[in-house]
Amino acid sequence: MTTARTPLQGLWLPLITPFRHGALDEASLRNLVRHYAGKAVDGLVLGATSGEGLALSWDERARLVSVVHDELTSIGRQLPICLGLGGVATSDLIEALDRTAAWPIDFYLISSPPYVRPSQRGLLAHFSALAERAAHPIVLYNIPYRSAVGLDNDTLLQLAAHPAIAGLKDCCASRTQTRELIVRRPAGFQILTGEDAQSFDALQAGADGAILLSAHIETETFAALLQHVQAGRHDAAAACWIQVEPLTRLLFAEPSPAPAKYWLARTGVISSAEVRLPMVEVGADLAARLDDEIAHRTATAKSRVA
Repeated sequence: MTTARTPLQGLWLPLITPFRHGALDEASLRNLVRHYAGKAVDGLVLGATSGEGLALSWDERARLVSVVHDELTSIGRQLPICLGLGGVATSDLIEALDRTAAWPIDFYLISSPPYVRPSQRGLLAHFSALAERAAHPIVLYNIPYRSAVGLDNDTLLQLAAHPAIAGLKDCCASRTQTRELIVRRPAGFQILTGEDAQSFDALQAGADGAILLSAHIETETFAALLQHVQAGRHDAAAACWIQVEPLTRLLFAEPSPAPAKYWLARTGVISSAEVRLPMVEVGADLAARLDDEIAHRTATAKSRVA
């Protein structure tokens, strides 16, 4: 089992969940795992925002984890797996932790309770209770524009002292808060940026890695960007960012993960761009823009090989 202070670093992929005819598309899921296991990916996040986790049944979540774990084992690639969990009531999340305690995962990714808007004291008590119960280390997920309440840095630093809390997926959307937390965090508390369009700035500020939906596309370029930043090769990192920055806007032009699913279906990585209501597939205008970008990047890749 992963320990709470096992490093969280590098490029993590918040894997989309493929569907076909309303069901989990296991064939596409296995192809996804094989596709990205051959790239410079350091970990997988399953069943979180990009994976439409709230639209999955418990049986589907269990199958999702099982298929990914089995596929990684069969191809001999050891990638840590982080399972996304969310909910409002602390008691419900404790039940979810108990239900998944024996699953073949390494971390949990848990966001703040949406809608109810607890105070900072409430958030501290909530996550502390979860940390006391969790069989696997917790990665906090700070994304106030989805949860309606955010974790402030003082609360995060108190939680960072808990031995069962490994780090943070930072989507606070505040450059000031991110930079302050990076400076003040204790040793061993890792910060992964999850805000695609602001990820370059967070990495330059000292984030340990990234969890990026956009890395489904141009995976190797995103990985190279991280490596260049960490090695202090600023010009090379900036050149990589110029290549991928347009993706961080295009893939969020409509609610995610619909644009990424469209791209992956059009390029044959998955069999269908299907999403689950209330999500809908991309509209015609964005589909045309995505097709143009796919054609452009395909032609560019071919010219590099030639």
